[in-house]
Amino acid sequence: MVKRLLILAEIILGFLWCSTVARAQSYAGDAATVEPTMIVDKPTAGLLKRGTYAVNTNFFQEGGVLLGLSVGVFDKFSFGISYGGTDIIGPNKLLMNPLPGVNVKLRIVDESSAMPALALGFDSQGKEPYLDSLNRYTIKSPGFYLAGSKNFSFLGNLSFHGGANLSLERDDGDKDLDIYVGVEKSVGNNISILAEYDFANNDNNSRSIGQGKGYLNLAFRWSWGKGLVVGFDLKNVFKNQEHVEIGNRILSLDFVGSF
Repeated sequence: MVKRLLILAEIILGFLWCSTVARAQSYAGDAATVEPTMIVDKPTAGLLKRGTYAVNTNFFQEGGVLLGLSVGVFDKFSFGISYGGTDIIGPNKLLMNPLPGVNVKLRIVDESSAMPALALGFDSQGKEPYLDSLNRYTIKSPGFYLAGSKNFSFLGNLSFHGGANLSLERDDGDKDLDIYVGVEKSVGNNISILAEYDFANNDNNSRSIGQGKGYLNLAFRWSWGKGLVVGFDLKNVFKNQEHVEIGNRILSLDFVGSF
């Protein structure tokens, strides 16, 4: 119980500290000043610029919490780490992830009027509870990936994303290359809505937990100013796993600032 309270206190104090010392940034709405680095579970070609950082917190099923920190090291290169577990909130024994997640991203092509931005990266952080029996996360980590993003001006901001990834979580025997697509639309200065479809080619064999429908994820992002972005995700709308009645509901709190 004490350990849970300490973890939650560290998260809250971290957000309070960030809001007092950093210059406000945002990646939601028409007034966004930072490129979104993720659609929902999959990466975009967006990057944190040099001197910019993001603190990300996801609250998910089974009392799960995932905390991450990413930093723009150079204008075209970012680095991040993350760690979490399940039953951090609740009465049961803490079950922490076996290893921290690591992510790196390198922009290889800048966006132009004719070309989307392209980025190469690696992300070992899967999403939702870790499954010891399969040595994988409920939603596999992207692993090595190539991501593309293109932005348009249409009643505000309209962005399209897509990519291909090769996860290193393969103990279920499904080693296929995965592909995904996504779209983001701003609604006013402070709100963005997103949709992501993961074809889940690497999660559809006889030993996998996916059932061949892919993962459709919907999301809402609201910038509250001072760098804080509140999000709500409705994931797995197609019920690509057993025991999903509506979809997984995820709450996120992100803080984006600069040094």
